[in-house]
Amino acid sequence: MRSETEIGKLLNQCEKPTRAHYRILLMSWAGWVFDFYDLILYTFLLIPIGKELDLSPVMLSYVLGTSLAATAVGGVIFGFLSDRYGRKSVLQWTIITYSLGTFLSGFAHNFLMLLAFRIITGFGVGGEWATGQTYIGETFPPKMRGRFGAFMQTGAPVGIALASVVGGFLAPEIGWRACFWISILPALLVVAIRKQLPESDLWKEKERRAHREPGAPRPQGPLRLLLSPRYRTTFILCLVLAVFDMSAYWFTYSWMPRYLYEHLGSSLGKAGIWMLVTQTGGTLGYLSFGIVADWKGRRVAYTIYSLIWAIGLFAVTWFWGALAVYPAMTILFMFLVGLGTGNYSGYGPIFSEIFPTRVRNTAMGAAFNLARGVQFFTPLIITTVAARYGLGGGISLAGFFALITGMWVWTLPETRGTTIGVESAQESREKSVIA
Repeated sequence: MRSETEIGKLLNQCEKPTRAHYRILLMSWAGWVFDFYDLILYTFLLIPIGKELDLSPVMLSYVLGTSLAATAVGGVIFGFLSDRYGRKSVLQWTIITYSLGTFLSGFAHNFLMLLAFRIITGFGVGGEWATGQTYIGETFPPKMRGRFGAFMQTGAPVGIALASVVGGFLAPEIGWRACFWISILPALLVVAIRKQLPESDLWKEKERRAHREPGAPRPQGPLRLLLSPRYRTTFILCLVLAVFDMSAYWFTYSWMPRYLYEHLGSSLGKAGIWMLVTQTGGTLGYLSFGIVADWKGRRVAYTIYSLIWAIGLFAVTWFWGALAVYPAMTILFMFLVGLGTGNYSGYGPIFSEIFPTRVRNTAMGAAFNLARGVQFFTPLIITTVAARYGLGGGISLAGFFALITGMWVWTLPETRGTTIGVESAQESREKSVIA
């Protein structure tokens, strides 16, 4: 077993971030940018795809919902693989998977082909976030974990902004198929990851301890340990939190480009500009959330940003007609919608700090992506509600989920400043017996 001096050299025990930290952060962030870009790009291409392939809104919603459901499967599978084979390797596998799925989507000529290719995209999308957040959680110092985990989360609004530009401005010029084809480029990140990044030393320390304990029986697999009495309840609480927050997010964004398009009575380009306003707020929300979370705690920050989100949503759906008279007010509340989604920055730090190294990626991937998989029903529900109350009525449901999220986070312990260590196989077995 390694000495205390050697253990003290783990990356997450450094006083300040090093070059290795920033390389891990940059590559994890870039992977998340293109992960979310590949997922959300489809929502900007709904109209041209539907026209060319003769697909109804329900069929288009089914494709989106199925791709979200596929992220659940990908999250569980890649989370398990990451706990077994390491963060660095699996981060590469996820990027290759979602890039390939998006590229193939450009060759779809009917509903079933499009569905199959978007499922492949969903598999890869489901695995990247948890692997990247686990990577950061295990390597950054506790007092800075919230803000750097939040920085990685800014990849989501940047990805949406990129999708806004490609879907709103480039698609009319080159066509929706070419938009999918050029999305193979993020796969080049794999080359940089392979050459530039170290493996998580905390994960490697866990592997060393597991293999060096004399006479120790084979440790439980990540999934089995996660569902053991010791972690089961906490995992369920985290899963419910993710379901509420994810519902708020996808009720907001699954049809938001079309909602803006219809209410603005203009081009997709103008709707894209409005989405850029929202994502500017989102970027600032993600960054500021990390600072507030490291300052006042994870739960307080979560509640504040959930409330901001709900206020923005109710304003731009229930009161759009009144706000439209004052364009500046409409822009303000669209900005608040984005700002409130900053609570997404809480997932990585909270989940990293609650679960041990042996199940961390499995727990994060399963909770985050099972919740996203549930969103299979979101586009269908919005389509159904919109038939009677309009798209604004369907999207406004997100506000209620945002409020519930802000309350539910208090069922979890406050984890600000938690030091992440390595739990030995023997300690894990003893705690499981006690539980």
